[in-house]
Amino acid sequence: MLLQFDPSSYPFASRREVLFSRGGMVCTSQALAAQAGLSMLKKGGNAVDAALATAIALTVLEPTSNGIGSDLFAIIHMSGNVYGLNGSGFAPSAIQLPSPDSPIPLFGWHPVMVPGAPAAWAMLHKHFGSLPFKTLFTPAIEYAAEGYAVMPTLAQLLADEYKKYEPYRDNPAFFGLFSVFYKNGVPPVGSVLKLPELGRTLSLLAKTSCRSLYTGDLADVVHTFSVKTGGFLRKKDLAAYCPEWVEPIRTTYKGYDVWELPPNGQGLVVLMALNILAGLPADTCNAETLHNQIEALKLAFTDGKRYIADRNFMKTSVAYWLSEKYAAVRRKQIGPTALEPMPTVDCGGTVYLCSADKDGNMVSLIQSNYDGFGSGVVIPDYGIALNNRGHNFSSDPGNDNFIGPRKRSYHTIIPGFLSKGGIPIGPFGVMGAFMQPQGHLQVLTNTIDFHLNPQAALDAPRWQWTGGKNIEVETAFPKDLIEKLRRRGHRITINSQTPSFGRGQIIWRNEEGILTGATDPRADGTVAAW
Repeated sequence: MLLQFDPSSYPFASRREVLFSRGGMVCTSQALAAQAGLSMLKKGGNAVDAALATAIALTVLEPTSNGIGSDLFAIIHMSGNVYGLNGSGFAPSAIQLPSPDSPIPLFGWHPVMVPGAPAAWAMLHKHFGSLPFKTLFTPAIEYAAEGYAVMPTLAQLLADEYKKYEPYRDNPAFFGLFSVFYKNGVPPVGSVLKLPELGRTLSLLAKTSCRSLYTGDLADVVHTFSVKTGGFLRKKDLAAYCPEWVEPIRTTYKGYDVWELPPNGQGLVVLMALNILAGLPADTCNAETLHNQIEALKLAFTDGKRYIADRNFMKTSVAYWLSEKYAAVRRKQIGPTALEPMPTVDCGGTVYLCSADKDGNMVSLIQSNYDGFGSGVVIPDYGIALNNRGHNFSSDPGNDNFIGPRKRSYHTIIPGFLSKGGIPIGPFGVMGAFMQPQGHLQVLTNTIDFHLNPQAALDAPRWQWTGGKNIEVETAFPKDLIEKLRRRGHRITINSQTPSFGRGQIIWRNEEGILTGATDPRADGTVAAW
């Protein structure tokens, strides 16, 4: 080597600055993927074209978090209107519990749901795209065929995922994971990773507007491999799937409208927590304010994890969970010390990206395998990594989220959007399983309550609730606040694993149309703009 250095060592303080632009912007956790989206804007495409090219490229450039077998949720601000798309798949019609009352396994065929992302790409393009659909796949296909240099975060994720799935290496259902993504072992930082199998599959999807995965040749391949290796997924399940347009839900927090998607996603938790917080003091970032944030989140999350499910199976309306009646009841339960939260009485692995174009159109989009490479089941020779979203189903028949055929499970991925007085401000999101509502809450309060710029709002040290009175904080979290929270009864531990605190992106737009972008320092991402 001409130079020797450690790409994961940063001994000196550094900072990222917000980036401004007028022509368009794409933010995501992987720099090359952001550039793929920007290239579509430069070709004359709109924010949806940019978002889709980025999302498709991310299946190649960050395969440890998402893939062709992923789900997708999106909030789209287009021509002055806000739209929502639920691209989460449902359970196969033949799905069943391993045994009565047993939890749904994390890996293997049991948690596999119908892939939703490719169908969602096609639907978003059909309704809003301006460039040819095939064009959106070009960067991803080129990176898959020609290879790309592995960045530090991805190298660490690939190494971690290998260790996690290695015990299943001899299981035939997992053969494709190792033959496609680890054919030459674990790729180190700076090495070139080629994924030709994935490139060929993306080419088929591009040519058929993704129909091949649901009614064509790829559907046949998935069906055959599922039958051969003991899976539940069948071609009839793939053929029956279609993403759903949904009405985004919102609440008003201190004059700002915060938009999320309705259940089966957990975005409702964010809005519930904000409604609880709205009646509590939050002028400065002190111990009392953080205590109230934590307690509001704990109460909202406890109810969300108990009652959020496929909206066709929820016994309690979203309107109730967003009501002041609910918020007031929960708000009164917040005292000076930490609670052991209990559900209220029932009243009736991931990538995030955002894009904006010069015309004021904006997209907040998130897609995920759920846990790393998902189920670990990858279709050999095609690189289709199937998600394990079904792990979030309940095995309790009395639970709204009980596992069932053609049913959508509780879903962790949530895109966010912010507006004020009918004027769109922009998309935001924080990826990372059950950290996502917590990340949304902290980014929003950093922005609205503490008036931080978008980069500072992402940079700020985070906390995460892990159950009971247990709170984990990042190493940079102020020590005096840790001690004050401990005196309030919170069990605080310091976690040095930064990926567990989520990786976020933000684009804000002002009245003059100037875009301001920020990307999380916890990822390999960038703000691509012109």
